[in-house]
Parts: sequence; C-alpha cells; structure tokens
Amino acid sequence: MAATDFKDYYQILGVSKTANADEIKKAFRKLARKYHPDVNPGDKQAEAKFKEVNEAHEVLSDPEKRKKYDQFGRYWQQAERGGPTPGAADFGGFDFSAYGSFDDFINELLGRFGGGGFGGPTGGRSRSYSYQTSGPTGFGGPGFGGPGFSYEPAGANFDQEANISLSMSEAFRGTQKKLRIGNEVVEVRIPPGAKPGSKIRLRGKGQMNPYSKQRGDVYLTVELQPHSFFQFEGDNLVCEVPIAPDEAVLGAKIDVPTPDGSVTVTIPPGIRSGQSLRLRGKGWPKPKGGRSDQLVKVIIIAPKQVSESEKMLYEKIRDARSEDPRRDLAATRL
Repeated sequence: MAATDFKDYYQILGVSKTANADEIKKAFRKLARKYHPDVNPGDKQAEAKFKEVNEAHEVLSDPEKRKKYDQFGRYWQQAERGGPTPGAADFGGFDFSAYGSFDDFINELLGRFGGGGFGGPTGGRSRSYSYQTSGPTGFGGPGFGGPGFSYEPAGANFDQEANISLSMSEAFRGTQKKLRIGNEVVEVRIPPGAKPGSKIRLRGKGQMNPYSKQRGDVYLTVELQPHSFFQFEGDNLVCEVPIAPDEAVLGAKIDVPTPDGSVTVTIPPGIRSGQSLRLRGKGWPKPKGGRSDQLVKVIIIAPKQVSESEKMLYEKIRDARSEDPRRDLAATRL
C-alpha cells in the first residue's frame, strides 16, 4: 500500500488516538446517520464516505485490529494476514519506510533472496510463495483480496477469505451478488437471515494448488452496513422509539416499524424511559425457520418548545402532582 493510500481511521471518525470504545461508537453512529444511503439517495460522495466510515469503525471497534493498526500503521493488514510487517521479523535489515509501496518491498525482497525461498542455498526449509495484488474492482486481481504476502509449506491450505458487505434489507430477504474473483465472475446466493460474521462458502473458487492442481475454497464473511433504526442484540433486533410525556403517563397506541411493515404497539400507562417491549416473531430470520423477536426500547422525549397553553397545562400538572419521583433519594449517603 502506497503511503498516499493510507487511511487515517481516527481522522475519518474525528476522534483522537486515545479515544475509548464509547467515543468511537458515538462518533461512528453520528457519521453513519449523516452519510447513510437512505438519507442521501443517489449521492455517490456520501455513499463513498459512508463506506469509509464503516471501514474505520470496523477496525477501531475491534481491539485486536486496532492494536495491529496502531502498531504497524499502513502495514497493519499484512500483520492481520500473517504477512511481513515492520518489526515483526528480521528481513535482513530492510527499512520499510524506504519503499513507496508494498510491491517495491516484495520485488526487492524476492530479488535479494533469489526468488527461491528463505532457506535458499543455506539448506533452510523450502517454501512456496504467493503474492496478491488488489485489482480495480471486485475482490482483486490475479490473487484475490487486498495486498498480501505469504509463504506456505508445500501442501498448505489454499482456501481464501474475504468480506462481503450487505445492507440490512439484502441480508434480511436474501439476495444474489455478482463478484469478481481474479478474472472470473461468480454469482453468489445469500440466503435470508445472514448475520454479521456469517460465513458463505464458495467451493473451488480459491487459489490453485500448484501441486494437486486443485483449487481451494473461498469463505466470505458477511458484514452488515449499519441501519438508521434497527440494530442487533444477540439474535434479536432492537430499536428505539420516542414517545411524549403524556403518552408515557396515560398510555397510547403507536405504530412501530418492523422489517416487514409497521405494527401497532400498545404503550402501557406509567412506562419508564428505557423500558423495552417485546414483539415476538418480528425479528431476524432463524436458520431453521421462524423469526427471532424485536425489542422496542421506549425513550420518553420532553418537548424542547411548548406553546403557552401547553406550558400552562404542564404547570398545572406540576402543582397538582402527588408523587415525588426523587423521594427515595432523601436518605442517600455515602
């Protein structure tokens, strides 16, 4: 990766390098809502920014990935794949900062060792090499995936891994995607109910084993683009729904979106802010059939502006209120 291709994920999210997990999550949610395709239909720049924000959050929210990113900088993906990284091994005095791209490093590395492996003439262990470069579209050029360098003993596993990004709608209903793997275009069927971390296996689409002349498999890991309303909590879907103070006191019937349409939900009188209501069978598709639940978290929202008549009514309620919500705090001490 050339120095100009390096992405400063902290700068993308607008947080400092010492930001904690909550700060990163808060910044991500704010930017995801701002640049979400549903909010900016047809805006290619917003779509690109949304993907960039999603990529930054994926790395910085994962403690292991963030550790490698902080340690190795623009070479962190090589460290993630187990390839060579500055300071990770002794490569005969190579200075990674002297190379404009990882390709330059590989070319000199193979030239220095004669292209024959780290054992070479000294009788060390013989290894086969694979060098991957990313292509202009799809999952890469001849080698599939992003830049990477690996050396494997003969007979090693020639399976490959990559991520596939889906919208919540695509994952919920299932979809078909055309992906380019090397010079081949393959059609992938995504079954309904794919969740973050789900694996999809493409048999015989991996790297060619030079010894057996058989290809390994490709494993696609599902990533879901953040949604402005729905989120996951275990197997269930969760969402937040605002209600007015009078609805919390008196109870109400409100319409709540679900993945397949709105349903009417009864708000019981006296509900607390933060309390959740369960919509059974309205969540995510299960692998063996059926649906999980949808949890509706109720948030009581006080109006920021009220009319004079509303203000007078609230004052009357205050003056007539019989219950003190803080009465149990009077005797609180350290």
